[in-house]
Amino acid sequence: MLLKTSLRSFVAHKGRMVLSLIAIVLSVAFVSGTLVFSNTATSTFDKLFASTASDIQISQAPAKKDAGAGQGGPSAKTLTVPASAVQQIAAQPGVKSAQGDISVVDATLVNPKTKKQAGPVSGAPTIVGSWTPGPRSPMKITSGAAPAGAQQAMLDADTAKKAKLGLGDPIEVIDALGTYTYTVSGIATFTGTNPGAALVFLDVPTAQHDLLGQSDVYTSIAAFGDGSVSNDQLKSEALGALGSGYQVKTAAEQQADGSKGIGSVLDFMKYVMLGFAGVSLLVGGFLIINTFSMLVAQRTREIGLLRALGGSRGQVNGSVLIEALVLAVVGSTIGMLAGLGLAQLLIGLMKLVGMNISSSLEFTATVPIASYTVGIVITVVSAIIPAFRASRVAPMAALRDHGTPSEGASNKVRVIIGLVLTLGGAGLLVAGGLASKAGTGGSLLGLGVPFTLIGFVVLGPLLATGLIRLLGGFLPKLFGPAGKLAQRNAMRNPRRTGATAAALMIGLALVTGAAVVTSSMVSSTNSQIEKQVGADYLAFANRTGITPAMVAAAQKASGIDHITEEKYLPATFTTPDGKTTEAEVAAESSTFAGDFHFPVSSGSPQDAITGGGISVDETFAKDHGLKLGDKLAIDYGKGRTQSLPVAVITSKGSQIFDGHFYTGLETVTQVVPADQQPVDRAFYGMAAAGADKGKTYQALQDALIDYPQVTVKDQEGLKQLFQANVNVLLYLVYGLLGLAILVAVLGVINTLALSVVERTREIGLMRAIGISRRQLRRMIRLESVVIAVFGAVLGTGLGLAWGVTAQQVLRNSGLDTLTIPVVTIIGVLLASAVIGLLAAVVPAFRASRMNVLDAIATG
Repeated sequence: MLLKTSLRSFVAHKGRMVLSLIAIVLSVAFVSGTLVFSNTATSTFDKLFASTASDIQISQAPAKKDAGAGQGGPSAKTLTVPASAVQQIAAQPGVKSAQGDISVVDATLVNPKTKKQAGPVSGAPTIVGSWTPGPRSPMKITSGAAPAGAQQAMLDADTAKKAKLGLGDPIEVIDALGTYTYTVSGIATFTGTNPGAALVFLDVPTAQHDLLGQSDVYTSIAAFGDGSVSNDQLKSEALGALGSGYQVKTAAEQQADGSKGIGSVLDFMKYVMLGFAGVSLLVGGFLIINTFSMLVAQRTREIGLLRALGGSRGQVNGSVLIEALVLAVVGSTIGMLAGLGLAQLLIGLMKLVGMNISSSLEFTATVPIASYTVGIVITVVSAIIPAFRASRVAPMAALRDHGTPSEGASNKVRVIIGLVLTLGGAGLLVAGGLASKAGTGGSLLGLGVPFTLIGFVVLGPLLATGLIRLLGGFLPKLFGPAGKLAQRNAMRNPRRTGATAAALMIGLALVTGAAVVTSSMVSSTNSQIEKQVGADYLAFANRTGITPAMVAAAQKASGIDHITEEKYLPATFTTPDGKTTEAEVAAESSTFAGDFHFPVSSGSPQDAITGGGISVDETFAKDHGLKLGDKLAIDYGKGRTQSLPVAVITSKGSQIFDGHFYTGLETVTQVVPADQQPVDRAFYGMAAAGADKGKTYQALQDALIDYPQVTVKDQEGLKQLFQANVNVLLYLVYGLLGLAILVAVLGVINTLALSVVERTREIGLMRAIGISRRQLRRMIRLESVVIAVFGAVLGTGLGLAWGVTAQQVLRNSGLDTLTIPVVTIIGVLLASAVIGLLAAVVPAFRASRMNVLDAIATG
């Protein structure tokens, strides 16, 4: 009987639940789509790695610290294995075949006709290697022929298509050893999945000469067994035959490494999408609470009659929860299916960037389990409070008119809980901002954010009464009776208004807090660039690093006074207290001390760069009890060590100098020969005295035109580059905000639509006594605007508190300038008013179209 009654009620009110259904669908779709996409992508690459990995792979084991092994950036020296090792491995029992492979990732592919990069600019690498197809090659030649001779190279089909390169076209490959020109001899196509990299193939002798600088070596050896022994045994025998200095990986270990590498990219996307789902779930919860609260209010007479006929509180409570369960099941089912479309969209986006993922979706049991769990839990939990209120309806309510009186906001328990949470959260935020250590401050901030958020939600009804009276105070003066009624309607049910506004509040708090932090990051960085960077120009190349040829070209640019080189070498530091630290040594040309203004706590920067000393930051010096003159023992690996005195201690709070150890390039070269050092991470340029900096900047760019992978920036461009990097984070937050606003708008529409139904008789009476349709529409629109602005004001205030606290927590970590983005905040408030206006369009239109007599007769 209970189930039958609940289903009838659900069908009778299905139209009023549509918007709540959409919120559930959106939330579940993001969860379902994320899981399906993640499963499909992971399965695709697992199959690729499993089908192409050799039974064992042998390579040189990198030293724990090796300045020439590329651990500190692009390297001038690639780890190799001797060609003689191929015969040693091939001769081992159980080995069917073995071949030497060459593969180098620190390279750039250039189309010489356009002088632009032909491979990926960011993300996936450009891999240049030898064409040595084995038993499990992932590629086959589909056009032309394999490379033969020093002038030929073969491309993968995807790269050739994107770069518009074909057979006979010239290409350039730039690596740490130089620039090489080849002619495209063939095109190879992946038989399965293209992982997204650009691939260039040379014949073995050419690859050895151009990529490794020596013959009779490979970067790795691939061996395939005959099936008589296990891969683990092949590995053990290979290690025994070759001795120390090598690492051997089985097919399973190669697959694990490959999956780990691609997994970092996929995990980032996965967490972003689940973040969208989380925001949608959180905001959608308020929508569902409002929907069922209003449905319960509109069914007071029906519930009262049920109670008068003998229905228990448990039955009434169960009836509402069953309706919520039905809504959840329907919404979760639609959302799960919508998630399949979202997964296909994500796969399509990945194909646009060159990563071909299987279109055959992996729909595992985790997808429906997660979809229904998320949808049902959030819906049923959100409906518990309205269900409890329904069970409290007295039988005598059946004798009263349809509807319920206004709910007060002065519930003492609510007020006490809200104040405790809000004041406690505020105290945590203040303590976090005042904390001397960023770690402690961050923990307090992490606790303060949810406390203040929940506190504001709990206090929402109380705040609604006061703030809406203030925010809507001008409405009667500007819009007359319609404005006065709009203000009173927004205040008549503070609990409902607070829940509706909370959805907007969450989204706007996120974006305001993020805007404060990112604005402070930009202003702090710009301030430090102006104070600490004296160099006029900065150049860097992420793929190949800065090669000697690039430095030589830059030095010839008209108007350049000097070029400062910068290398990073991995090392182990041993301090006088006996502790060791793994870090990098930044080795600089002698002109570095003039190109940068060290924030000095004590000592002389010149002594660090040209006097055979080294710099440490204030935090490191404090942690290890260091003072000027104390010696640091530095181990670069392979027995290359030196002891350098602390020549300068830099002040903390600098994004440029904190955590770095600067010394002179000549100092490092005393123990690490130039040919064993990595290539430059970057270089800095200074315009000559009296030279036009703008013209010199252009001349520097022209001088490096043959190296399109090099990015050159002046100080203003450096600021813009950092701004662009920060914007990536900000746009992600804006995306979350957009989703939150979408669901919040559904909530406002839902609240107004159900409110119109609830006030049907009231609207009929207003129309009967003379209010026009236009005035009625205006009243509902203004009510919506007031609710939206109320939510925006709460969200902005909360976001400002979070953002300011975050800046204070990070003030000693480089975020030393607080910037409040006033324009953004004003724009958010204005946009909220527009959102409220748009959300009211449909409910206002429906209200104005009511038949007056039918409306009066309702009840």
